[in-house]
Amino acid sequence: MTIRTARLRLEPARYSDLLAVAVGEAALSRALGVSIAPDWAGDDAMDAIGRSRDMLADDPELAQWWMHFIVHDADNRLIGLGGFKGQPAGGQVEIGYEIAPGYRGQGLATEAARGMVDHALAHPTVEHVLAHTLPVESASTTILRRLGLRFIQALTDPDDGPIWRWRLDRAS
Repeated sequence: MTIRTARLRLEPARYSDLLAVAVGEAALSRALGVSIAPDWAGDDAMDAIGRSRDMLADDPELAQWWMHFIVHDADNRLIGLGGFKGQPAGGQVEIGYEIAPGYRGQGLATEAARGMVDHALAHPTVEHVLAHTLPVESASTTILRRLGLRFIQALTDPDDGPIWRWRLDRAS
């Protein structure tokens, strides 16, 4: 299911789309029917694309609760990645996002994150939305606060090292 906001659409990444990423940007552009912004995905995102591709190879139904391509509607341009770290489990789901440098500072990351939060909380089993950031004040911490997420703890992730965990609870 596509997540729509005022200026964006977040398209679930299908297995075939993720195979196109491996072929190159021209193949991805054709697969999605969009142009592609420079630096639309950083090194960490490219690693996540490989993991997502492997997950979807085993279970294509995960696409709704995994990686999404963030497309700027007015430009019909792929400008980043966002999505969820798996299906809701234990009443919660985790979000993440990245926007190309040329599209930052326009509120698009906030808009994409809000779309994901709203989508998640519309699901009847989701009681909490989580996010993780590096353990420093940043644009991401500002975005999460703006959306109502609150810092809940500092911890050490086995893959990412020290991080801050953020959480938004469904309104009662």
